Amino acid sequence: MGPVAYVIAILGCADGSATCQPVATIPTQYENKAACSAATGATLAANSDFDFPTLVAECRTTRARPAAEGKEPRPSANVMTLEG
Repeated sequence: MGPVAYVIAILGCADGSATCQPVATIPTQYENKAACSAATGATLAANSDFDFPTLVAECRTTRARPAAEGKEPRPSANVMTLEG
Protein backbone atom coordinates (compact mmCIF):
# COMPACT_ATOMS: atom_id res chain seq x y z
CA MET A 1 0.00 0.00 0.00
CA GLY A 2 2.83 2.43 0.69
CA PRO A 3 3.21 5.34 3.08
CA VAL A 4 0.35 7.75 3.70
CA ALA A 5 0.71 11.52 3.49
CA TYR A 6 -1.84 14.29 3.82
CA VAL A 7 -2.41 17.29 1.56
CA ILE A 8 -4.81 20.21 1.87
CA ALA A 9 -7.52 20.54 -0.76
CA ILE A 10 -9.33 23.87 -1.20
CA LEU A 11 -12.96 23.55 -2.27
CA GLY A 12 -15.15 26.35 -3.58
CA CYS A 13 -18.77 26.10 -2.48
CA ALA A 14 -22.00 27.74 -3.64
CA ASP A 15 -25.65 27.25 -2.70
CA GLY A 16 -25.08 27.22 1.05
CA SER A 17 -22.17 24.78 0.79
CA ALA A 18 -24.40 22.15 -0.82
CA THR A 19 -22.35 22.19 -4.01
CA CYS A 20 -18.56 22.21 -3.63
CA GLN A 21 -15.89 21.67 -6.22
CA PRO A 22 -12.12 21.37 -5.91
CA VAL A 23 -10.32 24.59 -6.84
CA ALA A 24 -6.79 23.83 -5.61
CA THR A 25 -4.67 21.18 -3.98
CA ILE A 26 -1.77 22.54 -1.98
CA PRO A 27 1.39 20.54 -2.83
CA THR A 28 2.78 20.56 0.72
CA GLN A 29 2.57 17.07 2.20
CA TYR A 30 2.12 16.42 5.92
CA GLU A 31 3.20 13.25 7.68
CA ASN A 32 0.11 13.02 9.87
CA LYS A 33 -3.47 14.24 10.09
CA ALA A 34 -2.78 16.46 13.11
CA ALA A 35 -0.09 18.45 11.30
CA CYS A 36 -2.32 18.82 8.25
CA SER A 37 -5.29 19.93 10.33
CA ALA A 38 -3.16 22.48 12.18
CA ALA A 39 -2.17 24.05 8.84
CA THR A 40 -5.67 24.32 7.30
CA GLY A 41 -6.56 27.72 8.79
CA ALA A 42 -3.42 29.50 7.60
CA THR A 43 -3.54 27.72 4.24
CA LEU A 44 -7.16 28.71 3.69
CA ALA A 45 -6.43 32.34 4.61
CA ALA A 46 -3.50 32.39 2.17
CA ASN A 47 -5.59 30.85 -0.63
CA SER A 48 -8.83 32.80 -0.36
CA ASP A 49 -8.79 34.50 -3.76
CA PHE A 50 -11.22 32.13 -5.50
CA ASP A 51 -14.60 33.44 -6.68
CA PHE A 52 -16.92 31.43 -4.40
CA PRO A 53 -19.08 32.58 -1.49
CA THR A 54 -17.61 29.84 0.72
CA LEU A 55 -14.21 28.18 0.65
CA VAL A 56 -13.43 24.97 2.51
CA ALA A 57 -10.02 23.48 3.30
CA GLU A 58 -9.87 19.78 4.05
CA CYS A 59 -7.10 17.28 4.62
CA ARG A 60 -7.00 14.41 2.18
CA THR A 61 -4.89 11.33 2.26
CA THR A 62 -2.58 10.50 -0.57
CA ARG A 63 -0.56 7.36 -1.21
CA ALA A 64 2.18 6.54 -3.66
CA ARG A 65 0.52 4.35 -6.28
CA PRO A 66 0.69 3.71 -10.00
CA ALA A 67 -0.79 6.51 -12.08
CA ALA A 68 -2.96 4.00 -13.96
CA GLU A 69 -5.15 3.51 -10.89
CA GLY A 70 -6.40 7.10 -11.05
CA LYS A 71 -8.24 7.02 -7.74
CA GLU A 72 -9.08 10.25 -5.94
CA PRO A 73 -7.84 10.69 -2.37
CA ARG A 74 -10.53 10.20 0.25
CA PRO A 75 -11.40 13.30 2.30
CA SER A 76 -10.90 13.18 6.02
CA ALA A 77 -13.32 14.49 8.61
CA ASN A 78 -11.21 17.60 9.34
CA VAL A 79 -12.57 20.55 7.39
CA MET A 80 -11.93 24.30 7.78
CA THR A 81 -14.46 26.73 6.26
CA LEU A 82 -14.05 30.38 5.24
CA GLU A 83 -17.16 32.33 4.28
CA GLY A 84 -17.08 35.78 2.83
